[in-house]
Amino acid sequence: MALGSERILPYQKKENKGTQIRRMFDAIAHSYDKLNRLMSLGFDRGWRRQGVAFLRPFAPKTILDIASGTGDLAILMQQRLQAEKVTGADISEGMMEIGRKKAMEAGCGDKVLFEYQDCMSLSYPDSSFDAVTAAFGVRNFEHIEQGLQEMYRVLKPGGHVMILELSTPTSLPMKALYRFYSRTVIPFLGGFLSQEKAAYTYLPESIKVVPQGKEMTELLARQGFKETRARTFTFGACSMYTGTKA
Repeated sequence: MALGSERILPYQKKENKGTQIRRMFDAIAHSYDKLNRLMSLGFDRGWRRQGVAFLRPFAPKTILDIASGTGDLAILMQQRLQAEKVTGADISEGMMEIGRKKAMEAGCGDKVLFEYQDCMSLSYPDSSFDAVTAAFGVRNFEHIEQGLQEMYRVLKPGGHVMILELSTPTSLPMKALYRFYSRTVIPFLGGFLSQEKAAYTYLPESIKVVPQGKEMTELLARQGFKETRARTFTFGACSMYTGTKA
């Protein structure tokens, strides 16, 4: 049975979700970073730092960052963890081109590399990476369980997965404020500033239905991950899911 987020599409067209997601991110790549900062009120930077802090005690040397986009998490992990190689995998060449420029400007263009990869069928051998991460991309997977299974497959035994994903606050008054913000402010600002209204209508809808909390940790456990855990930040607006490959 398809998960809710797998049925939410950016465009009302008879194309598979992966094709639509690639087209959407190519279209908004030029404005993505600026809008991301604006619409998260800058909290996204702190959320990424929390993800890096989780990985620090394990000192991963090779990291795969799924749905890497413009590379914010990949670059941060290389800088703070001193990883030997961080591979940013994505389906949007427009987003990755910006990521490559940012990595070069940050002085780590030789250690943060971007590659076109379909997260439903990664080209890497089994047990290739010390850590596998994804920041704000799982809700865009065409088939979430298949994507998580691929993350498990390419992770080395003893390695760690770290997923950051936007989520829906559950406590008042934050729940009501978030509902208004996501349904009204995000589509208006995103559509106005990027000229791609569909992308920022899709965003809050995909957040609302992506597996969250216990549902997501159970999905990870179903793929074989152990010690799965969920933590929330900023009153539940972001969740971090972690696990280990036994």
